[in-house]
Amino acid sequence: MSKLATAVKRILVGRPFRSERLSHTLLPKRIALPVFASDALSSVAYAPEQLFLILSVAGISAYALAPWVGLAVSVVMLVVVTSYRQNVRAYPSGGGDYEVATVNLGRTAGLVVASALLVDYVLTVAVSISSAASNIGSALPFVATHKVAFAVAAILVLTATNLRGIRESGTAFAIPTYAFMVGIVVMLGWGFIRVLLLGHELRAESAGFELRAEGNQLVGLALLFLVLRAFSSGCAALTGVEAISNGVPAFRKPKSRNAATTLLLLGTISVTMLMGLITLARLTGVKMAEDVPRQLIGAPYRYEQKTLIAQLAKAVFDGFPAAFYFITAVTALILVLAANTAFNGFPVLGSILAQDRYLPRQLHTRGDRLAFSNGIIFLAGAATVLVIAFGAEVNRLIQLYIVGVFVSFTLSQTGMVRHWNRLLAQKPDRAERLRMRRSQAINVLGLVMTGSVLVVVLITKFTEGAWIAITAMVAIFALMRAIRQHYDRVSAELVPQDTDAVLPSRNHAIVLVSTVHLPTLRALAYARATRPDVLEAVTVNVDEASTRDLVAQWEAHEIPVPLKVVESPYREITKPVVDYVKRARSDNPRSVVTVFIPEYVVGHWWEQVLHNQSALRIKARLLFEPGVMVTSVPWQLRSSARLAQREQLAPGTVRWGMRTGPAGTAGGRSPAEGAPTSGAPAVTSQQRSVDRS
Repeated sequence: MSKLATAVKRILVGRPFRSERLSHTLLPKRIALPVFASDALSSVAYAPEQLFLILSVAGISAYALAPWVGLAVSVVMLVVVTSYRQNVRAYPSGGGDYEVATVNLGRTAGLVVASALLVDYVLTVAVSISSAASNIGSALPFVATHKVAFAVAAILVLTATNLRGIRESGTAFAIPTYAFMVGIVVMLGWGFIRVLLLGHELRAESAGFELRAEGNQLVGLALLFLVLRAFSSGCAALTGVEAISNGVPAFRKPKSRNAATTLLLLGTISVTMLMGLITLARLTGVKMAEDVPRQLIGAPYRYEQKTLIAQLAKAVFDGFPAAFYFITAVTALILVLAANTAFNGFPVLGSILAQDRYLPRQLHTRGDRLAFSNGIIFLAGAATVLVIAFGAEVNRLIQLYIVGVFVSFTLSQTGMVRHWNRLLAQKPDRAERLRMRRSQAINVLGLVMTGSVLVVVLITKFTEGAWIAITAMVAIFALMRAIRQHYDRVSAELVPQDTDAVLPSRNHAIVLVSTVHLPTLRALAYARATRPDVLEAVTVNVDEASTRDLVAQWEAHEIPVPLKVVESPYREITKPVVDYVKRARSDNPRSVVTVFIPEYVVGHWWEQVLHNQSALRIKARLLFEPGVMVTSVPWQLRSSARLAQREQLAPGTVRWGMRTGPAGTAGGRSPAEGAPTSGAPAVTSQQRSVDRS
C-alpha cells in the first residue's frame, strides 16, 4: 500500500489495535442500547407513517382503526422482546437465531435463518438511510431532490465510522440516539399537555385536506385485507430486535443479563413512542396519502407531503421553529444511525457463518481496528446498490422489508421450544422444570405470534415486492450450500494419505533464461544451492540472432550449467516452456520438476507493466501442472529501494529484548546480510561462486 493510501486509511479508520485490546471494545448497557437497538427505536419514525399510508386507501374513516392496529403491533413487539430475553440467556455466544435454529432444528433451518437475516440487514440499511433522506427533505428541499446522493454519502460515512471499531462507533452514536428519544418524548408530552390539559387545538398542516378513498369504499374481506396490510407494514417496528441476540459477545459481563436488560429497555421505549405517535397523529388530524395528487383534495399544486413526525413537530411546536428543526434533525440522524444496527449484526453473523464454512473465510477475520472490516464493506456495497436501484424511496423498499426478520423470528422460536423440550427431559428437579415450563410457554406464545405475522406478511406483501427479498434469500441459501460443499471437498482432498509420505525420486531443476545478466546469475546460483539431481538452463528461441548471442555469452562466462534451446517456430514463449516441463515430468512420474524464474522487483506501478509479463504468464500455466514447483527469484531494481526505505515496522512486531543493529534492522542484521538494495556487489559474489564451481 502506498504512503498516501496508508495515510488516508489512518485518517479515516485510525491506528491499528493489538488483539489484546479486544476486551476494551466491549460495551456497557448505556452504549449497547444505541448501538444494537437504534434500528428498532428509529422504526417509529416510519412504521406509524406506513400504517397510515396503507389505511388511507379506504379513506379517512379507516384512520379510526389505526390505534387498534398499533396496539396489535405493540403486543407482538412485547411478546417478541420477552421471547428473545430467553434466547440471549440460553445462547450467549452471539450466534443468535442462526445458532438457535442450527442447534435445535438442523443445518438447513439454520441456513434459512442466516439467509433471511443477511437480506434483512441489507434492507435495514437501505430503508433507514432512505427514510432519513425523506425526513431531512421535509425541512431541506435540496435533499428531497437529491435523496439518492444523500443516501449513498450517508452509507459511506457509516462505513468509515464502523471501520474504526464497535466501541468508537457506539460512543459516537449514543448522543444522537438519546437526543432522538428525548426529543420524541418531549414532543409527545408537550403535545398531549396542550391538547388534553390546556385545551389547545393542534392542527397538522394536512389536517385541512380531504382524503379521498381509492375506488369504492372498502368493506368486508377487502377491508380486512387492507387492515392486515397496515398491520404488516407497522410490524417494521420489530426489526432490529434480533440484532441484540447476535451481538451478545459485544456486551460487558454479565453478557446475557446485560443483553436481556437492553432488550427490555428497547421494547418499553419503542412501544411507548409508537403508540404515542399514532395517538397524537389522530388528535392533530394528520393525513398521509399514497397518491398525493389524487387522494389529497385541497392540497396546493405540487404539494410535497412531509413525513408524519415532521407534521407533528410543526403542529406541536408551532410557535417555536427551532424545536421543529431539532426534531427533524435528530429523526433523520437516528434513521442514519439505525443502519448501525445492521453494521454491527451483519459482520458478526457473517463471521460466524464463515467460521462454519458457509461464507468466504475473509469474513471471519477482524481488521486492524478489531472490527470485521470485510463484512462491513460488503454490507455497505449491497445497501448502496439497493438504494440506487430503488431511488431511495421508502415506500418501494418497505415492501421488501420484514419478510426476512419474521422468517428468522419464527424459526428461532420453534428452535427455542425444541430447546426447552430437550432440557426438560434431562432435569428431574421440580422447581427447575417449572421455571423451564414458564420459559417454554413464553417461546410458544412467541412462535404463535411471529408465525401468524409471517403468514400475514407473505399474503399481503408478496406481490408488492416481497418476492424480491424471498428470491434473494433462496439465492443466498444456495450460494452458502455451494460454498460449504466447496470447502468440504477441498478439505477431503487435503487429508494426508500414506502415499503422500513417499519422497520424490529426484528433483529436476530448470532455470528459465532470456539473457546472461545479474538476475539470471542469481537464479542459477540459488538453483545450484538447492542441490537438485538434475540442473539445466532453458531458453526459448524466438529470435535467431538473440539466441546465438545468448549461447556465445554463456560459453564466454563458462557457466557450468548446460543451456538448452527450445525451438518456437511461432515465436511463442509460454507453450514451449510448459511442453518442455511436461516432457521432463513424464520421463519420471515420481520426480519433481522445479522451475526457477528470475523476476524484477520494481518501485513504480508503470514499471510493472514493462517487466515480468512473460514470467506471470508462465507461472499461471505451470501452477496447474502436477508435480511442478515454481520458484520466483527476485532481483530488486534500484527503483524498488524507494519502497524499502519507506517500510515501517507494523505495531506489535517489535518485542522487548530484540536488539536493533546499526542499520536499523531487528537483531543487528546489516543490509549486506539480507536482500541487497543495490544488486551488483551481492550478485558479483554469486558470479564468483558460479565461476569457482
